[in-house]
Amino acid sequence: MQINDAYHVPLRLKLIRPILKRLFRGIFHLLGRVKIIGKENIPYGKPYVVAMNHVSIFDPPFVAAFWPEDLEIIGAEDVFSKPGQGQLLKVYGVIPVHRGDYDRGLLTKIIRIIKSGFPLLIAPEGRRSHVTAMRRAKPGIAYIIEQTSVPVLPVGLIGTTEDYWQRARRGERPLLEMRIGKPIHLPKITARGKERHEARQKNADLVMSYLAGLVPEEYRGMYAESAISPT
Repeated sequence: MQINDAYHVPLRLKLIRPILKRLFRGIFHLLGRVKIIGKENIPYGKPYVVAMNHVSIFDPPFVAAFWPEDLEIIGAEDVFSKPGQGQLLKVYGVIPVHRGDYDRGLLTKIIRIIKSGFPLLIAPEGRRSHVTAMRRAKPGIAYIIEQTSVPVLPVGLIGTTEDYWQRARRGERPLLEMRIGKPIHLPKITARGKERHEARQKNADLVMSYLAGLVPEEYRGMYAESAISPT
């Protein structure tokens, strides 16, 4: 896929994102405890893809708020219609994606963003799991890396369960933890046809295996046997 024009973050987003990030950092610190591990693994100033496990609605704002650089984010289109959540996504500039649909325009924009030097946050599972156990990744992340050749940073999130708000309201001060792994480079794909699709799925599964190595066993789900522990 050829991408000719560079992507530029709109000025309004450059101005509003630091305010939103500061606001959400304050909210998360007020509600509970926060622990971030592995910031030294971030390739600052370079394009990369952040791959996170996705348990609940708390995941994207948690990562975006505490990430040292501004992240471009893609999110499910149906969430944009929900009161409160939808407005926040629009204000931050989250890019809507139609789950299950092939959207060439969206893929072109994502690739343009990365090739223009910006980091991107994605959930390889494609949607919230609503439970701690990870589900199988979609091959989309492998396609994006195939087109951009950037590294993937696996990010394991712990504590962002759907009862987080209830536990916080009870004064339990629940712990949210973000574990940032080292950048990984996926094997290049040269196969064609069905074999290419299988290779993409294999690369997507590889990302999840690294991610599984960052989280406790109860979070690993179908990647429990293939988890790759950080070295």
